[in-house]
Amino acid sequence: MKSMMRAFQFADVSKGLELRDVPIPKPGEGEVLVQVRAAGLCHTDCNVISGKDDILPSKRPMTLGHEIAGVIVELGPGVTNFSVNDRVVSGIAIKHPVTVDDVVTTAGIGYDGGYAEFVVITTSKAVRIPDGVTFAQAAVATDAVATAYHAVVVEGQVSASSNIGIVGLGGLGLSAVQIASYMGAKVYGIDISAKKYVAALEAGASVCAKTLDKLSGVHFDVIVDFAGAGTTTAAAVKALQPGGRLVLVGLAAKEATLNTYELVSRGVSLKGTAGSTVEEVAEVLGLIAKGKIHPILEEIAFADIPKGLDRITKGDTLGRLHADPTKTWMFASSGV
Repeated sequence: MKSMMRAFQFADVSKGLELRDVPIPKPGEGEVLVQVRAAGLCHTDCNVISGKDDILPSKRPMTLGHEIAGVIVELGPGVTNFSVNDRVVSGIAIKHPVTVDDVVTTAGIGYDGGYAEFVVITTSKAVRIPDGVTFAQAAVATDAVATAYHAVVVEGQVSASSNIGIVGLGGLGLSAVQIASYMGAKVYGIDISAKKYVAALEAGASVCAKTLDKLSGVHFDVIVDFAGAGTTTAAAVKALQPGGRLVLVGLAAKEATLNTYELVSRGVSLKGTAGSTVEEVAEVLGLIAKGKIHPILEEIAFADIPKGLDRITKGDTLGRLHADPTKTWMFASSGV
């Protein structure tokens, strides 16, 4: 095997994301080396690169990319539950409540991630990819699908009798629409961009609107806010029926002003959530394998990952972007 690889690394805001030649890492105790076959792009990385979020540890530069799927090419010492050539994903698998260990042991957040040709992942967060699931589907399942699943099913407690509002129809939001529809709920999609409505309706939404107040006649049991724009969270509190549940996932704004009278007098619950569990990652991979969930995907060149993240920042995407560093033509797109 060669000794060097290409990786997109982040050091500081002034330099942004840089494509570098770096040594291929070696797996340690309880770790495996994976050849990356799909890396999903997430808005979290946009916030890190812009300096909006400072969630990374002190190690810099660091390879970003936490939605990772690929093939095991080397086992670290003591690994007996996986084999070379196994197809795996690296689950974000954040427990609830979140602990420091969750961040430290997450590839692309706590240590070097998947915007690279190879990545080391811990076996405690590795999940085998079922037959019939592509690398791209598996990669985005670890965050865009599993995070949405946890928010809708576990925190939102959605059932067939629920009216649920999905605020923000990006990669996570469209996954949430599919999941809630699969659960039998009546789904309403909310997004300021009308161009996302067709995809949301195809995913199972009954009605779409730009804001919650456009659906003033709907009595929501659950609202999941994937935008987190502050105003969207405040509007959700008012739109819920008494005893309703508001699940906050998005972090577009760091603060929101809420009507506490509405919150208290109507018994509305507010829960923040991020990520999922290893078991939930396996669950959504199974649903994809059975054809119950169909992630909306767009492949881009590996060299165009920075451009892809710019598109996400501008809201110029539908579903989830992903790149495969093993495709040699992927390095030609941007002349790098």
